Amino acid sequence: MRLFYLFIYLLMSSCNDMNILEKAKKISKEIIISDGHIDLPYRLKNEGYLKSINKKINLNIETQGNFDIIKAKKGGLNAPFMAIYVPSNYNYIDAYNLADSLIDLVERIVNDNKDYISLAKTSKDVYENFKNELISFPMGMENGSPIGNNLNNLKHFYDRGIRYITLTHAKNNQICDSSYDSTRKWNGLSEFGKKLILEMNKIGMMIDISHVSDKTFEQVIEISKLPVVATHSSPRFFTPGFERNMSDAMIKKLADNNGVILINFGSSFVNKKSNEIYKNIDEKTEKWRIKNGFALLDKEVNEYKNKLIEEKNPFASIEDVLNAIDHVKNLVGINYIGLGSDFDGLGNSLPNKLKDVSDYPNLIEGLLLRGYSRVDIEKICFKNFFRVWEINQKGN
Repeated sequence: MRLFYLFIYLLMSSCNDMNILEKAKKISKEIIISDGHIDLPYRLKNEGYLKSINKKINLNIETQGNFDIIKAKKGGLNAPFMAIYVPSNYNYIDAYNLADSLIDLVERIVNDNKDYISLAKTSKDVYENFKNELISFPMGMENGSPIGNNLNNLKHFYDRGIRYITLTHAKNNQICDSSYDSTRKWNGLSEFGKKLILEMNKIGMMIDISHVSDKTFEQVIEISKLPVVATHSSPRFFTPGFERNMSDAMIKKLADNNGVILINFGSSFVNKKSNEIYKNIDEKTEKWRIKNGFALLDKEVNEYKNKLIEEKNPFASIEDVLNAIDHVKNLVGINYIGLGSDFDGLGNSLPNKLKDVSDYPNLIEGLLLRGYSRVDIEKICFKNFFRVWEINQKGN
């Protein structure tokens, strides 16, 4: 008899879980889902589309990447911010030209898929596109090196549709110090960087503090008159010593600033063990690369790294991403959390059940199971981020 009741309990639990997943899928179609950071443009650059100017970019097919139209429709994604990513080793002229060419590429993507995608320069554009069942493509720039030392370049990129700038990336630049660079050139912001923060406030450009050093963050919060955003970061609570993530003290200051942290889905961002394994894999890969004389971006290097990943199985789970969301909510409340997956920019390091943009319903299901209301989910999926965007749109 006990086995019978156990069977009935498990069956009912399974049915309830299925009902919750169906509810999650329904919610994903009814609300806007915005992701603050998707690296589709640079992925397409690596696939040769910058050089193949006359080749149509058809995204209404299943691709090997984390984003395509079919996956986005399945997952309910409406407003992915396209990251205009510029590597840290580019000089100013090359950085400027690459940023412009990647914006051109985004415009090509939209033009080649205009029945499904539309550009978005304001939150109002996103709402309008949502009503018309179009996926919005707003843009942000990852790495401020294309600005050079000329504030006029800020307006150039704003006019082209860029709505946030990640101040730096893997190395210190002319604006500020990077969390990944052990040499702290400016001890935070440069003098130009301080002027840039105020100009970004004035023009209506969001300031993204992902990738910056702790000292840079402190100075940005001190100087900025408007809320700032971390477009693809997670709590450092789960990855001690990983400065790329945000400490509890930083998250509290971000909330005091009325800003928002958009949770990065990467395994190494949300799970301590995964972080340590990936660090070990990166170190082994680098030693192997140097020993065998390969360049950083050679396909052999990526193949070797993926082989190590396959052996180590370092993936986090969707529960780790949910834990990160819980942590921020418990620390500062529901109003300061959003989604910044870093899809198409993380390589082979995404958690189980969050492998591409079709998987947002899995995240919503997890939130429902943890007691988050529909209002909470709307805030996480777009409203918190849009609050910051709309305040910045007005400028200062």
